[in-house]
This record gives sequence, structure tokens and C-alpha cells, in this order.
Amino acid sequence: MSVQQASIFVAPSDTHGQGVFAARDIEAGEVIEVCPIILFPVAQLANVRQTVLDDYYFDWGEEGEWYAFCLGYGSLYNHSYQPNAEYGMDFEAKTIDFYCIQDIPAGGEILINYNGDADNQTKVWFEK
Repeated sequence: MSVQQASIFVAPSDTHGQGVFAARDIEAGEVIEVCPIILFPVAQLANVRQTVLDDYYFDWGEEGEWYAFCLGYGSLYNHSYQPNAEYGMDFEAKTIDFYCIQDIPAGGEILINYNGDADNQTKVWFEK
């Protein structure tokens, strides 16, 4: 399976620094990207937290025993409490999959809720 399904690109974002954008209209239900991951154990988190990568890892595993760096564009999607995309974790395939939950026009920024659920309004770490 290829890493990227929909036509997407990275560009400067009004939301935060850079972001991921639709190069063509993307319809709700469409897979945007399937990203492979690199896993690291909880024991290494203190080391990661001392680097620029501190804002770019995902919790991983049924029991939260691992963390994952998401490859592809996976770590570049910006956060919104009104997202147009979601992500899901495929523990068996070891991928983080991004998919469209509402139509995104060409040129539109693809936004996810960092809480993992589009309806979760809990403040994220950088807002506390």
C-alpha cells in the first residue's frame, strides 16, 4: 500500500507554521494518507522530550506502553476543534491512517483534532 492516497502537499499555514493541504477536492470518507511509524518505548520518552521531536509523537498501543513517530506527512497536520479529518491507529499494520470526515476543497488545509476524536474539546498540551 502506498503511503499517500489523496493529492496533498505541505505549505505555510495560517494555523501554525506549516500544514498539510489538499491539492484536489477530497471527499468525506476518503483515505488521505496511510503513514508508517517508528515505535519507541516509554523508557525513552525523557530523551525525546529534550528534543524538537517532543511535539511530534503519538501515544501508541492498547495500554499506552509505546510512542510512535509518524512518517509521511502525519506529524505535520495542524490541530483544530472543528477538524475536517481524523486519524486512526492500525496496531497490526503499524500505521496511522488519516481520512477525510468532511469535504475538503482543493487548497484547503487538512486539520485534525489532536485529542484523537473529532468531538473531543479537551484542551491540548500546548494550550494549558
